[in-house]
Amino acid sequence: MSDDAEELAETQRQHWQNTYTSHPGMYGEEPSAPAVHAARVFRAAGAKDVLELGAGHGRDALWLARQGFTVRAADFSPVGLEQLRRAALSQDVAERVTTTVHDVREPLPLPDASVDAVFAHMLLCMALSTEEIHGLVREVRRVLRPGGTFVYTVRHTGDAHYGAGTAHGDDIHEHGGFAVHFFPRHLVDSLADGWTLDEVHAFEEGDLPRRLWRITQTLPR
Repeated sequence: MSDDAEELAETQRQHWQNTYTSHPGMYGEEPSAPAVHAARVFRAAGAKDVLELGAGHGRDALWLARQGFTVRAADFSPVGLEQLRRAALSQDVAERVTTTVHDVREPLPLPDASVDAVFAHMLLCMALSTEEIHGLVREVRRVLRPGGTFVYTVRHTGDAHYGAGTAHGDDIHEHGGFAVHFFPRHLVDSLADGWTLDEVHAFEEGDLPRRLWRITQTLPR
């Protein structure tokens, strides 16, 4: 990682720490629409244990646990994960949720073929380089069992904030303190190489609105 990229990564980590501290439970308790979709897909595939990357304070991880899944929630913010653990206790799902402080630029701290499904809502479009994103998807492939499913969402280059704010190169733009890697379609396709690309679904979220893709892809058995 270059010095500039490392500085951006650390700035973003601290920004999220401060954001979760100032706005605990900032996304509320209701699950995101992609998490609801993921639960349907995972259940249909017979998945039992799910890894969520970028779990934050846990609205989706906790909802997945309430649906009966065993959830491993990973995030690089200890503040967000502490909020998640407290909420898991209050919702009586603590026995189905474990948390791990983890930066996805590093290898996932799980054995090969150890989870049935992976979910990541807007994690891949954080301040990660294209090379780092490819490395992360290779790690997702490594920890998934054969036939496992990966559901993720990203903001794409049709988003209103693409090209706005501070440009950091590699389609990364910072706006309002948050750096986003906006995905072109060819990046989605390249990340699905060797997988079955089940769906690329366009949707909108929030007041701007943010424009995203929800991608569902499956490993061969």
